[in-house]
Amino acid sequence: MTNNSSLLSPQTWPFSLEFLPKSAYLVGGAVRDAFLSRRAEYLDLDFVLPVDALKIARSLANHYKAGFVVLDKQRQIARVVFDGATVDLAQQEGESLETDLYRRDFTINAIAFNPHTAQFFDPLNGVADCRAGTIRMVSPKNLEDDPLRLLRGYRQAAQLGFTIESNTQSTIRQLAPLLGQVAVERVQVELGYLLKSPQGTPWLINAVKDNLLQSCFPDVTERDLGQIIAVEQAGAILTECYPNLGLELNTPVSGKSLSLLSLAKLTNLLPSVADTAEELLSRLKYSRVEMRVILTVIQYLPELLSSTTSPMSLRQEYFFFQNVGSVFPALAVMAIAEGMTLDGLSFLIQRYLNPKDPVAHPTPLVTGKDLMESLNLPPSPQLGQLLIEIQIARIEGKIYSREEALILAAQIIAID
Repeated sequence: MTNNSSLLSPQTWPFSLEFLPKSAYLVGGAVRDAFLSRRAEYLDLDFVLPVDALKIARSLANHYKAGFVVLDKQRQIARVVFDGATVDLAQQEGESLETDLYRRDFTINAIAFNPHTAQFFDPLNGVADCRAGTIRMVSPKNLEDDPLRLLRGYRQAAQLGFTIESNTQSTIRQLAPLLGQVAVERVQVELGYLLKSPQGTPWLINAVKDNLLQSCFPDVTERDLGQIIAVEQAGAILTECYPNLGLELNTPVSGKSLSLLSLAKLTNLLPSVADTAEELLSRLKYSRVEMRVILTVIQYLPELLSSTTSPMSLRQEYFFFQNVGSVFPALAVMAIAEGMTLDGLSFLIQRYLNPKDPVAHPTPLVTGKDLMESLNLPPSPQLGQLLIEIQIARIEGKIYSREEALILAAQIIAID
């Protein structure tokens, strides 16, 4: 068998091969990716051992002072975490390696490699499917045993640029209702992969059409699916015309959260009523920051779209930017997807991108403390209202200095 074992060279691993018994086999994504000449920035290795998986994993972690986590004590699966690499060691399922491989999800993930002998073991012809770009199930029962594998097939098709073999696709459609039994956190991870890249968009749409996501998003329409494509296209347009805006669109909103562009796509799978969308997002375990982005988009998109026919006043623009803040790029991409022209949106985009713009990024002439000291005012909600009116008067060109701000505040108080 012609192979790409050079990509699987133990010399590239963060530990010495002597820690693994001669019967240890590398399996899963690393072997598959070797045949596809795919190199990952982060090394993720999965080994199957006939015996002593936990013991060997602990020994490996202790020797290299690496992180150690027992993932499944009953099934004897442990993880050793190095800098830049994760190594999982699992006890072989069944009496032989072949039995173990026959319990896996897809043939492309059921190829084993012995690093001691540099030999491949491929009883399910996964190598041929790798070369053909085909995702083929090992068996329907394996998909039933862990229904997340149904969605994972679509995710891997997107990541690898593969197609799903027709019988496998048919089986996935039949088993689709089972995905509702899977913990939403696990579904969310797979869904995240589909939302993060242009390659994921058509497979996300296929997953919805095949009812895989019915339990998560029960009311998605054909138009909603079309809008996901439109958001993808709008994101490309905005990124080309405004690279800084594109950078914000494609950066995770917090930690491992989705990007604004991904969240804009996700918005199209949700109800357009904020309270209903919030309830659904909460049930799906999305983070507070992700929920805030989506709910802000739902709430303020109609106002942005209506500005096409009824332009906002400076006062309205001020409140709009105060309310949407850093979520503005997601609103912009949704507005373009809904048919708003780039020309119609460019003025607001330029405001947003200019850190010195007084409407989008106001700097105060006075503070609440200034008002309290100069006008002898107690702490109260009135201070906040006065600061807003001062800021609006400033952007409307009615005042320019601290002194004028204080005079205006005094006049407002006198009227009240």
